[in-house]
Amino acid sequence: MTYELYYWDGIQGRGEFVRLALEEAAADYIDITRQSGRGHGTGAMLAIMKSDSEAQLPFAPPFLKDGDLIISHVANILLYLGPKLGLAPDEEGLRYVANGLQLTVTDFVAEVHDTHHPIATSLYYEDQKEEAKARSAAFIKERIPKFLGYFERVLKQNPAGPGHIVGDTLTYVDLSLFQIIEGLVYAFPKAMSNYRRRYPLLAALHDSVEQRPNIARYLKSDRRLAFNTEGIFRHYPELDTDVS
Repeated sequence: MTYELYYWDGIQGRGEFVRLALEEAAADYIDITRQSGRGHGTGAMLAIMKSDSEAQLPFAPPFLKDGDLIISHVANILLYLGPKLGLAPDEEGLRYVANGLQLTVTDFVAEVHDTHHPIATSLYYEDQKEEAKARSAAFIKERIPKFLGYFERVLKQNPAGPGHIVGDTLTYVDLSLFQIIEGLVYAFPKAMSNYRRRYPLLAALHDSVEQRPNIARYLKSDRRLAFNTEGIFRHYPELDTDVS
């Protein structure tokens, strides 16, 4: 059965973490808001979210439909999809370890978002520019090394070796860490200029994911949306500082 992914059109955003898993597994899926025709498009997504009769009512995208089942929240979607797509550890206990790591990614992504919207999402970036500068400076100095340093340690201490974040095979968390690095390099190129030296295991993981055949094809396709100033990872030069 074809999976249906619901997320805002025109941006990678949080939906990209799910797309990467579906693309790596060559899963049959429809990116609903990027389709035209009856029953597709942003209107179809909003209809589900505003439904007065839908028992499985998602608060916000992304959410995934698998038949009659609706699953919301990135980490929850990936916890569900991981075993089905062959992107989760075989050992049940390690699946919860992977989920914990993905939830940490979720926390990190929320902090990335708040660098350009530190006061309110209802305000434009230009309405909170000075606050964004202060928030970004602290994020670059304190939070990037806090999170990336943590993931680097997890890779180093993986009993199966540092090639993957959990276990000895690719999981959806590896794909998500690839996206984190991609997004940070786009948003904060100065701050991330020396990340390969500071976090060599994360850099190696990023490169290994990028070279995977299905991911490489996806990155070159028109299905891979470009980063822009509407998504989670935004490049505003005034927010980027060199910490080398």
